[in-house]
Amino acid sequence: MYQTIAEFLSDWQQESVNTAKYLDVLTDGSLSVKESNEDRTLGRIAWHIVTTIPEMMKHTGITIETVKEDAPVPATAQEIAQAYRSAASCLVDSIKSHWTDDSLKVEDSMYGATWSRSLTLQVLIRHEIHHRGQMSVLMRQAGLKVPGIYGPSREEWQTFGMNPPAV
Repeated sequence: MYQTIAEFLSDWQQESVNTAKYLDVLTDGSLSVKESNEDRTLGRIAWHIVTTIPEMMKHTGITIETVKEDAPVPATAQEIAQAYRSAASCLVDSIKSHWTDDSLKVEDSMYGATWSRSLTLQVLIRHEIHHRGQMSVLMRQAGLKVPGIYGPSREEWQTFGMNPPAV
């Protein structure tokens, strides 16, 4: 867990850039792609990432004004990407202006349990990583190129003049 605000901000900077990369690849047509009738669409998963920022942070006393947690999924991929960037930026500004390193030790009621704010921030990041994984599968089903995050994606190996690893 995070011991300092700076540790979180460093991770958040990288992970929010990674999430934005995924959101920037989405097209309006791809938002309706889903695995089955029981599963979320690609657009709904992307929007869930966005709305989780204000939803989760309200439990810690931080209000993210740029997007409402219960807002409906926008009609365009661009709106989702813009809302994400706004919420991610607002989160950084709010933490910098309202929290200190000691704030990370404060405990809040979170989903029927008690979490330190340090844990909440860690879960927020892991939540995004989890849903990016789901998105990557649906993005391929939609015919989109998946951006590499922690190494090249299958689609990016040729950019490096290499063949993708054998399956």
